[in-house]
Amino acid sequence: MSAEIAKRFTAKERPAVTSYSPATQDQLLAIRVNAGIETLADSERFAAAEPDLVEAIVEGVGQFAAGEFAPLNRIGDLEGAKLENGVVRLPDGFKEAYDAYVEQGWNAIASPEAFGGQGLPFTLACNVLENLGTANMAFNLLPMLSVGAIEALEHHGSDAQKEKYLPNLVSGAWSGTMNLTEPQAGSDVGALRATATPIETGEHAGKYLIQGQKIYITWGEHELAGNIIHLVLARLPDAPEGTRGISLFIVPKYHVKEDGSLGPKNDLRCVSLEHKLGINASPTCVMSYGDNGECIGELVGAENRGLMAMFTMMNNARINVGNQGVQIGERATQQAFYYAQERVQSARAGSPDKNPVAIIEHADVRRMLLRMKALTEGARALLYFCAGQVDRGTIGDAAAKSRAEVLVPLVKAWGTDIGVEVAGIGVQIHGGMGFIEETGAAQHWRDSKIAPIYEGTNGIQAADLVTRKLGMDGGEAVTSLLAQIVSESADEPQLKALAEDCLAIAQWMQGEASLDDRLAGSVPFCTMMAVAVAGWQLVKQRAAVAAGAAPSLARTKPVTVRFFLDRIVPEAAGLKASATAGADLLYELPAEVLAG
Repeated sequence: MSAEIAKRFTAKERPAVTSYSPATQDQLLAIRVNAGIETLADSERFAAAEPDLVEAIVEGVGQFAAGEFAPLNRIGDLEGAKLENGVVRLPDGFKEAYDAYVEQGWNAIASPEAFGGQGLPFTLACNVLENLGTANMAFNLLPMLSVGAIEALEHHGSDAQKEKYLPNLVSGAWSGTMNLTEPQAGSDVGALRATATPIETGEHAGKYLIQGQKIYITWGEHELAGNIIHLVLARLPDAPEGTRGISLFIVPKYHVKEDGSLGPKNDLRCVSLEHKLGINASPTCVMSYGDNGECIGELVGAENRGLMAMFTMMNNARINVGNQGVQIGERATQQAFYYAQERVQSARAGSPDKNPVAIIEHADVRRMLLRMKALTEGARALLYFCAGQVDRGTIGDAAAKSRAEVLVPLVKAWGTDIGVEVAGIGVQIHGGMGFIEETGAAQHWRDSKIAPIYEGTNGIQAADLVTRKLGMDGGEAVTSLLAQIVSESADEPQLKALAEDCLAIAQWMQGEASLDDRLAGSVPFCTMMAVAVAGWQLVKQRAAVAAGAAPSLARTKPVTVRFFLDRIVPEAAGLKASATAGADLLYELPAEVLAG
C-alpha cells in the first residue's frame, strides 16, 4: 500500500487480506439436501458414506484447507510460478502443503478402492475441491486435473495401464494433466497437429513416438509430485481428418518401469510459462513433445477414439470448473463481509445520529452483500445437485445420468459467470481500496476470470445445451427437469413462471427454431435454466432448515433464499426475449461492415 493511501486510514480501518473460514454448515446442507447423500449411502456402492463420515470429511478438509492451502494464496499470487532452467519453481511452502495433502489422503476420496482410493461418492470429492479451491484456487488446479486423469484412465485404460499408473495417481504421489489445445487450434480440437507414430521394433515396440506442441497445460511441469502423467491427444498416420481421427496417449514425464519404479526422463519439456491475468501460482505451460524424436507414449483405448476418452475427463473437469465459481464466490464474499464490517464511512441515510457507521449498514452495500451470498449459495446448491445426479448415474440410475449431462453446462457456465460477478462485487464493496492490490480483493476477480474460458468457453457450454443436451432422450432429459420444477414450485409463482418460460423456450428450440436461432439464444437460455434449477434447489434447502436441519442457518437461509427468488429469478425471467429473438439481426450486417 502506498504511503499516500495508507495515510487515509487508521490502523484498524486499514483493509486486510482475510483468511479462509470453511463454509462447513452450508456445504453439509447442500450435500444432504441437494446431493441427497443419505439416500446414496443406502446403495451398496456408497454404503460407507454414513452421516458421521460425511461430516468428518467436510469438517476435516475445511480445516486442512484453511490451515495449509489458504496461507499460500497471497504469496502464490505475488510470487507466482517461475521457470528456471527447465524446472518450474513454486514459492516456499507449496511442496510441504502438497505433501500433507497426499499424506492425509484427500486425493483418494472418490477414487476406486482397487487402486488405493476410498470409493466414496463424487459429491464428497467435489467438497474436497471446493474447500481447497476456496482457500487457494491456483493451487487447487493441481489435484483437480489429477482427479480427471484418474477418471479417464479408470474408464478407458487397459488393465495393465490401470495397475501401472492409477495407484500413484490416486494417492497423489503423481499428478495428471490433459493436453488438448495447440496454438493454431484453440477450441477446435479437431485441428490439432500433434502426431503419434507406431513403434514397430525394439524395447518400445507397441508404443508410439509422440511429437508436437501443446499450450495452456495446467500444472504441466512442477516438482511437487514425483511424476506427471500427461494425457495427450495426437493423430496417428493416415487417421481421418477432424475429431474422428484423434487418439489419446499416456505420456509420462518419467518412464515407468515394469516394477513401478521411475526410469529416465521422457523426451518432453516445458518451453515457457504463460504470463496471466490471475491464478499466478498455477504454472500454465507450453509443452513440447519429441524435440529429439524420443518421446514415448501409450495408446489409451481404441485408435481414433481419443476424444471420447478425453470427454470423460473433460466432463469431470467442467463440473469442477463450475465448482471454482462457487469457490471464488465464497472467498470474495467472506472478504467483502469482513471489510464491510470494518470500514466506517458516513452516517446511515435518514438516521438522526450523524455519526459514521460501518458500511454494512448502508442499503446498497447490504444489497451487494446479499447478492454475493445468494448467488454463491445458489451456485453451490446447483453444484451439489449435479454431483448427486452423477453419483446416482454411477450406481445405475439412467435418468439421473441423463439429468447430470444436462446439468453440466449449467454448472460450468452459470457457476463461473457467478464467480466473476461475485468477485467483481467484492471489489466494488471495497471501493477505491478494491482497486488497490494490497487488499487482495482484486486477486479474487483476476483469478475468477479464467473459469468462464477454460474447459470449453461458456459460449460452448451454452451451445452444447441447446444442441446435444436439448435433444437427449428425444428432448425428455431437459423437459422432464423443467416440468418437475414447475410442478414443485406452486408456492413460488416467480420461480414457477421462470421454469414455464424455460419449458416454452426449449419446445420452441426443439421445433421451429433454426440451428442459428438456437445458438443465438443459447447463453440467455442457459442462464435462465441454471437460475431456475438453483432457485428450486434453494427452496428445498429452506424447507429442510425450517424442518430443523442446520440450526446455525435458521436465521440466514430464509433471507438468502428470499433474496434469490425476489431479485435473481426475475432478472433471469427477463432474458426470455433475448433467448427467443432468433439470429437474423446478428447476421444483418456482413462481417466487414460490422467490423468497419
